[in-house]
Amino acid sequence: MGNTLTCCVSPNASPKRGRRAGSAEPDYEAEIYEAAAGDAVAVAPAPATAEPAELDFGAGEGHHLQHISDREMPEDLALESNPSDHPRASTIFLSKSQTDVREKRKSNHLNHVSPGQLTKKYSSCSTIFLDDSTVSQPNLRTTIKCVTLAIYYHIKNRDADRSLDIFDERSHPLTREKIPEEYFKHDPEHKFIYRFVRTLFSAAQLTAECAIVTLVYLERLLTYAEIDICPTNWKRIVLGAILLASKVWDDQAVWNVDYCQILKDITVEDMNEMERHFLELLQFNINVPASVYAKYYFDLRSLADDNNLNFLFAPLSRERAQNLEAISRLCDDKYKDMCRAAMRRSFSADNFIGIQRSIAILS
Repeated sequence: MGNTLTCCVSPNASPKRGRRAGSAEPDYEAEIYEAAAGDAVAVAPAPATAEPAELDFGAGEGHHLQHISDREMPEDLALESNPSDHPRASTIFLSKSQTDVREKRKSNHLNHVSPGQLTKKYSSCSTIFLDDSTVSQPNLRTTIKCVTLAIYYHIKNRDADRSLDIFDERSHPLTREKIPEEYFKHDPEHKFIYRFVRTLFSAAQLTAECAIVTLVYLERLLTYAEIDICPTNWKRIVLGAILLASKVWDDQAVWNVDYCQILKDITVEDMNEMERHFLELLQFNINVPASVYAKYYFDLRSLADDNNLNFLFAPLSRERAQNLEAISRLCDDKYKDMCRAAMRRSFSADNFIGIQRSIAILS
């Protein structure tokens, strides 16, 4: 992934696709208009290689290979201000959605609009309501709805129309059918974005966690490359983020050639080129810390709550309560075992591990 020559150009099906070889392939052309990029993308010429005499590694110092975690960030881009890298930074999609949420609440208040029948269920002393979505196992359908709603707010409340040629559908269309220019002048509705993403996730059998990572990569791209997601580029940006997230998250990832079977008109060369550009713009930073992932998950839940996208709640049953208790007990036992192992481990003067206890002298 990211190399000029990858296994993605192989015409054979990937291992993940092979597991479903016996099933009939559905036709996804009715769901989304598919991809094809016949034009070759011009690649910027590589800089001239430095002469051996110009290379200076420093006298008396060995060759030092910088670790990926020590890379320099782009100018004027501090980690603390980038939500896709730092857990304390606010997510971009949530801040962009607040404008619409405030306007909606203000309009309802001025027009005395009744909230109507309350559909959200609340826990009481006798009944506890829980949904089937957790940070480790999110609900797929609801998560995709929330992620596509975040993309919708990114497009609707964008600052400008900055873009790159590799993501522009006018230069690299996703279908051989001619698209009217009027299509690129209007923001897509949420249902169209949802249908596009849902079709890709259903065909490639991707998980809800992959959808959250997709949103992380999308916001990281917008921040690093200083571009905007707009009607002309949103499909290719989302496709590139899904492609990368599926390879990073899934052990048996979908190959680029498999997406060409979902999007009938796209070529493997175009997919590879877009993936290379996506990785270069991310500076090959595909790490998603657990704290950042959790932040995006809970911010998506806040987005769903602000837009009345309620999760499916159900009363806590005896069986589920017992399962939750068993999981909690298992985690507690693991934590205790780790503490015991740390106490038994020998101590080092360089790196103290475990709990230090002072020796009491009894007189």
